[in-house]
Amino acid sequence: MKISVLLKTGLLVLSAALLGGCEQLGIEDPAKVAAAKEADGKAIGSACRHAMRAIEDCYVLNPKAQRAAVHAGWREMDEYMRENKLEGVAPVVPRPDAKKPKDDEEEVVEPTPKAAAAKGR
Repeated sequence: MKISVLLKTGLLVLSAALLGGCEQLGIEDPAKVAAAKEADGKAIGSACRHAMRAIEDCYVLNPKAQRAAVHAGWREMDEYMRENKLEGVAPVVPRPDAKKPKDDEEEVVEPTPKAAAAKGR
């Protein structure tokens, strides 16, 4: 009888030790994954607001991000920037749906009124 109790206790301790190493085996904890996705969404939203992008643009540029988290991050950054009177930074990367001139087409640049007046002299 004592052997079965010792065996059961040993198996319980062994299984607890093995299950404690699940992260090392690559088994992800759903709570940690959800927290990471929410943190990523908030970071994306904050970056979009700082880059002076509309929340709708942020959704389009990051379709896999959680919209609620993106909105929360955007709103938090907006409040922070207003409180501290910070200006946004103009985005350097163009939107993916922005029109690009084709290689065989020349880009037409309209002259400014000053340039047109100077040329007419």
